[in-house]
Amino acid sequence: MIPCQRCNKARATVHLVDIDPGGDKHEHHLCNSCAASEGITAVPNESVNTMLQKFLSAASSVPQTKDIAAASCSECGMTFPEFRQRGLLGCAKDYEAFAPLLGPLIERAHEGATEHLGKVPAQAGQGARRRTELLRLRRQLSEAVERENYESAATLRDQIEAMDTHDG
Repeated sequence: MIPCQRCNKARATVHLVDIDPGGDKHEHHLCNSCAASEGITAVPNESVNTMLQKFLSAASSVPQTKDIAAASCSECGMTFPEFRQRGLLGCAKDYEAFAPLLGPLIERAHEGATEHLGKVPAQAGQGARRRTELLRLRRQLSEAVERENYESAATLRDQIEAMDTHDG
């Protein structure tokens, strides 16, 4: 059992890995309570079938008109009811054909998130990288203050301010 690095009481169930610009790897092990206090929500492991069922059941709560329910993909011919029954889309064009229905489903599957906050693909651009870097720096600042490492906290604060000034 790995104890929470913050409270040293509960079992760590949230495990984060930060890699700083110099390539140094920093692991963080937190209990759910301490992770939540830092704004990190942990979702318990669930099977793919359970996630898929939740995803598809959300479709029934999305308002549907006859036009949307009857929509089909011009590429593969799949209809939205077929997708709900099979749980798989037929082709890449289905995302466009069923966009009004899939958008709310995807948002619900990501707990309301509409923006990716994890790893940043190379083609995402500098804006996404900068936001991810700011999130990482802010989390490190919080940890430095918690550990009462004020020199490190001051350095991180200055880096955050420099990035904010550069953005503005």
